[in-house]
Amino acid sequence: MASHQSTVDYILEQIRTAGKVSSRKMFGEYALYCDAKIVALVCDDQLFVKPTPAGKAFIGAVVEAPPYSGAKPHCLISGEKWDDREWLAELIRISAGELPLPKQKSRK
Repeated sequence: MASHQSTVDYILEQIRTAGKVSSRKMFGEYALYCDAKIVALVCDDQLFVKPTPAGKAFIGAVVEAPPYSGAKPHCLISGEKWDDREWLAELIRISAGELPLPKQKSRK
């Protein structure tokens, strides 16, 4: 089941103060970016944040699940947490701060 654009738009609106946020559609699902780093995935209209030590500490009772078959577990953020704009934006900001910048692709 593919995610809805309206779900992604809502999450992006909620996290807009975390930094430069955007999304990219991939195979019917979405990657969420913060400051050029992939910080989360939206799969089957569920939010999966990349796990980082500080992000997990901020969440507290972490529920981990893979966003798709064969993927590493991510932090599954329940829908009721999406409405807390400040909390969600802070989680994204914290997680992005611990993630590395994407590697530059070499030119051939």
